[in-house]
Amino acid sequence: MPGRLYGVGVGPGDPELITVKAARLISAAGVVAYHAARHGRSNARAIAAAYLHDGQIEEALIYPITTETTDHPGGYQGAIDDFYAESAAKLAAHLDAGRDVVVLAEGDPFFYGSYMHMHKRLAPRYDATVVPGVTSVSAASAALGRPLMERDEVLTILPGTLPAAELAAHLAGTDSAAVMKLGRTFPNVRDALERAGRLPDAWYVERATTAEERTAPVTEVDPESVPYFSLALLPSPAAAAFGEPGDGGAGEVTVIGLGPGDPRWLTPDARAAIAAADDLIGYGPYLDRVAARPGQRRHPSDNRVEAERAAFALDLAKRGRRVAVISSGDPGVFAMAAAVLEVSEDPEWKDVPVRVVPGLTAAQAVASRAGAPLGHDFCVLSLSDRLKPWAVIEQRLAAAAAADLVIAIYNPASRTRTGQLVRAREVLLGLRAPDTPVVIGRDVGGPTESVRVTTLAGLEPSTVDMRCLLLIGSSQTRTVARSDGTTQVYTPRHYPAGA
Repeated sequence: MPGRLYGVGVGPGDPELITVKAARLISAAGVVAYHAARHGRSNARAIAAAYLHDGQIEEALIYPITTETTDHPGGYQGAIDDFYAESAAKLAAHLDAGRDVVVLAEGDPFFYGSYMHMHKRLAPRYDATVVPGVTSVSAASAALGRPLMERDEVLTILPGTLPAAELAAHLAGTDSAAVMKLGRTFPNVRDALERAGRLPDAWYVERATTAEERTAPVTEVDPESVPYFSLALLPSPAAAAFGEPGDGGAGEVTVIGLGPGDPRWLTPDARAAIAAADDLIGYGPYLDRVAARPGQRRHPSDNRVEAERAAFALDLAKRGRRVAVISSGDPGVFAMAAAVLEVSEDPEWKDVPVRVVPGLTAAQAVASRAGAPLGHDFCVLSLSDRLKPWAVIEQRLAAAAAADLVIAIYNPASRTRTGQLVRAREVLLGLRAPDTPVVIGRDVGGPTESVRVTTLAGLEPSTVDMRCLLLIGSSQTRTVARSDGTTQVYTPRHYPAGA
């Protein structure tokens, strides 16, 4: 009767973190196998040494290569594949002889462990059991005394071997993260953390739970000192609760664009900036779109108090808090970035840093749904006369129409502004053909999204409200009827001479 295969996790380093089940199986096994480098030393065996005894067969699976070059005809991967096949054959011989085989795995057998390569080759032929172990990620979190995640936060595990740009994208888009396989990849990982805006919050943990354990901020680590058995950790953003924000650190204001509405359009940079903030400030419905972490303070306000909101944000930052001012779309387009910068000119806040994180604009979102109406020169206008005279709006509208620009119109109407779009249509019809394409996008990216294509003559102002954005075509803008019954709109990139 063949023996049974066990993949046994022995934890990150401290022998007292071996589970009771793992200890029992190691002591009872006829054969104990473990992977080792060519020097013959095995971390997994060293952890489990107290449970080994005379009479057991030890099978050291020695890697033929680690990071050096090889003359194997299949290169590095070919050499490793042959090694795994040979190792599996050694273990199969013991199993066929009726001996139970325990394969020791540092950490957890299925967590970046070598055991999985034995399991894939042997489990289809023999009874196999995997005994989980404490992972290095859990050990690192415990060593730092900082939680990995809370409530709805997302933890991402990444290999440091990924390209820096790809690592940065993952790091910017998650709440907390662990980056494994450091060693020679450490400079690449540090660069990715910096590009993602997460470097100040990143920690380095080496050989967690062992006598050689070392922890430090990633910014303080010498790349030449980093071994393979180390990781970089971004703890839960809620770890900020372990030290009261604003207790002496440098404050700042970050003005953040959420995009038009769809959470998938929130950029990784914006997500990271929101997660790092101590205070979230903004128009109530915009704040409702942001999932705040524990410990963050939310300060909703009315949409007509931009200056007061900006002053409040700057004052909090002056007192050492990291403040995120939340805007819809892009904060620099008819939104809070200009308001914050204008108020920040006051000498009272001259030393407060202000950073702007861009977002997808409503004009871009509506244009993408319609096709490519912004494919050539265009301008952006707001019909709101709350902050500028209507005479200026009408003058600019006429100038844009005369210049034959595609026009993106924000704030076309509201409950109290019903006549402006009527007059704007009249101005445009005096300078544009009645059949000029018009795109009406409402709540694009939101739950009640709708996109309609009509003409300037067919535009009915009474059907437009504050949640709409209009795209008025130029003389070159075209509509294309598709076979599925939809209509797409685009403006060619070339412009005819003399048009």
